[in-house]
Amino acid sequence: MEPQLPPHEGVALSVVDMHTGGEPLRIIVAGYPEVKGDGVLSKRRYAREHLDHLRKVLMYEPRGHYDMYGALIVDSEVPEADLGVLFMHNEGYSTMCGHAVIALGRFAVDYKLVKEPRSPETQVNIHCPCGLVKAFVEYSAGRTGAVRFRSVPAFAFATDVTVAVEGFGEVTVDVSYGGAFYAFVDAQRFGLDVNRSRTRDLVDAATAVTRAVKSQVKLHHPVSDDLAFLYGTILTDGRDTFSPEPTANICVFAEAQVDRSPTGSGVTARVALQYHKGLIQLNQSRTFQSGATGSQFTGKAVEETRCGDFRAVVVEVAGRAFYTGVSRFVQEPDDKLTHGFLLK
Repeated sequence: MEPQLPPHEGVALSVVDMHTGGEPLRIIVAGYPEVKGDGVLSKRRYAREHLDHLRKVLMYEPRGHYDMYGALIVDSEVPEADLGVLFMHNEGYSTMCGHAVIALGRFAVDYKLVKEPRSPETQVNIHCPCGLVKAFVEYSAGRTGAVRFRSVPAFAFATDVTVAVEGFGEVTVDVSYGGAFYAFVDAQRFGLDVNRSRTRDLVDAATAVTRAVKSQVKLHHPVSDDLAFLYGTILTDGRDTFSPEPTANICVFAEAQVDRSPTGSGVTARVALQYHKGLIQLNQSRTFQSGATGSQFTGKAVEETRCGDFRAVVVEVAGRAFYTGVSRFVQEPDDKLTHGFLLK
């Protein structure tokens, strides 16, 4: 039996669900009102101020969950962009998301958002709130495969910064930008292992660091004040010197949300940090592994550039994304939980 829409009120919200390295991506394809704004960053502000109830409908339970992640396709003001995108999560709207870019690359080719796919790779230009990101999608015999993308300029913002972290005392952190700002700390500082420790313990430590950095380190970005906020903390295994062996990390972002993947923008920021410290060279590819799922991305610095006064690099990150399904979500007027809720 072909399922039909049940009784409901208003427009149904249609989505395509994917995952990249275990991290979900809910791509909203129909049912959203117009997102107004002259550019992608202004559209992000408009969505936050006027359409946030719909983020909660799709990200929160009962349709989503605490760690759900979403992408809303919007028009871009950049002529060379194939699509614009807004990213959303349990707290609000991020400026960059690498796992989403990898999934959106496949999606854009499969759903014909680019006119003429080419083998062996099809380029997809995705305008993220942080800027234009170029993705390259494997394409052969009508099928899409792995995706690599080249980041906006990524840079180390501050290294060896000491912050007072509640419950842990003074902690030395690095702060780096890969489309979003992250704090980086070796998990061993807290007596933890990113591959073996309880997720709850890793989340508690990372969240404490995030709170400390937000209150004690003032961030700025040369392009826009909208980009100048700490997105989260990434705990690492401390293996930052170049090695052919994988290095593991776990990212805790937004409102203590745990990334199941190695974190695309986090890998970008971590590569920029390693390059800044002289631990890797241009075009030395490293494998980054998720402490949560064991899934892997590769990352490398491919060219030097600048971002305002910061010495920066363009980073290439590669991974795989997969489809998990399609859905149409509805709301009933007498459902007291229709607007969504979260359980931690």
